[in-house]
Amino acid sequence: MLKEYKTVREVVGPLMVVEGVEGVKYEELVEVRLQNGEKRRGKVLEIDGDKAMVQLFEGSAGINLRDTTCRFLGHPLELGVSEDMIGRIFDGLGNPIDKGPKIIPETKIDINGSPINPVSRDYPSEFIQTGISTIDGLNTLVRGQKLPIFSGSGLPHNNVAAQIARQARVLGDGEKFAVVFGAMGITFEEAQFFIDDFTKTGAIDRAVLFMNLANDPAIERIATPRMALTCAEYLAFEKGMHVLVILTDLTNYAEALREVSAARKEVPGRRGYPGYLYTDLSTIYERAGKLKGRPGSITQIPILTMPEDDITHPIPDLTGYITEGQIILSRELYKQGIQPPIFVIPSLSRLKDKGIGKGKTREDHADTMNQIYAGYASGREARELAVILGESALSEADKAFARFADAFDRRYVDQGYETNRTIEETLNLGWELLSIVPRTELKRIREEYIDKYLGKTE
Repeated sequence: MLKEYKTVREVVGPLMVVEGVEGVKYEELVEVRLQNGEKRRGKVLEIDGDKAMVQLFEGSAGINLRDTTCRFLGHPLELGVSEDMIGRIFDGLGNPIDKGPKIIPETKIDINGSPINPVSRDYPSEFIQTGISTIDGLNTLVRGQKLPIFSGSGLPHNNVAAQIARQARVLGDGEKFAVVFGAMGITFEEAQFFIDDFTKTGAIDRAVLFMNLANDPAIERIATPRMALTCAEYLAFEKGMHVLVILTDLTNYAEALREVSAARKEVPGRRGYPGYLYTDLSTIYERAGKLKGRPGSITQIPILTMPEDDITHPIPDLTGYITEGQIILSRELYKQGIQPPIFVIPSLSRLKDKGIGKGKTREDHADTMNQIYAGYASGREARELAVILGESALSEADKAFARFADAFDRRYVDQGYETNRTIEETLNLGWELLSIVPRTELKRIREEYIDKYLGKTE
């Protein structure tokens, strides 16, 4: 039998202290009834003897200590899941906000989940096509991988996220694919942009959207990515689907974590973030992957904005330790009008070698990828040298690499947000650009591939 307590002793920000409690557990869900009959929800954050600290989802405004009652519900925050969630839009706590009917759940699942046991993991090795050349060709996304996008304030990461959600697919017949999109702390305009884009392009038919807006409570922001991942785990491991999870913006999530940590009077770590930020982020990122003996998979693309474009900031820094690479958006390329402004040199997919090659993409993929990287780096160096010493100081090879770098930015990177390139088109475009460079400089590609794809003319 559930007990009701009228022993609320203190309220500080989103936190509330209840005394005289019995049998209460960590993460347990709490129903709070205000003096005017309004109900709010929270969860147990800490227990000390007969005192429980409750974190409120809807905030603490208007709470009267004397007349407020609490009921501890005996279970953690759960999400009712069903295949009917595909094509629907929910708030950060899993309530429908698209004017559709309530979901009749097949089961209810604790949103806290758990990271995948390394022993049970299957190694990621299958290619996912995003339609974006800089990702597919040079920083290949592999099924079961977690590959974050590092952006900056004002950069078009929302456009990139929408493009990936719209275009991503797994190659092969009969593969069931879904996108779970979790947005944290975004503005109403951003939320409307995603909803309109998904609806207009038909991507909503295979997507589940969880939207937490900037004016929603911070504690809801902490629950949103776990709601999205719980839904993804159900679709992947119970229904055998290949699920792409896009989470934006993890910086807003970390800010909410810092806000709650400050309210709890915890000792702050780097830049005021809690000392357990690394551990907390890992509980999100490590829920991506494949399970041995199960057909489904979860691939994760978290998006975060680097404060002041600082890649050493705690959020991108710790994210880089946990995930398998990063895609970096460049302010320099953005100012040049290049869309999407993905800077390939510092970008990296640590699992790309496992998802490319014969039978997956094409036999020449690895060689051309290495050559394009080397050629673009040489071309950028040559351009910088020309600014300092003048173009006359460059060798013919340097001039060719500089032309290659210009063409690469203009044709390979700058594809726009509506162009969906197949992996064949991306690889063929790479060979077209490599024809700018003298054949003698193609030192990272095997001769048989040069003969087959470039021809014998320089």
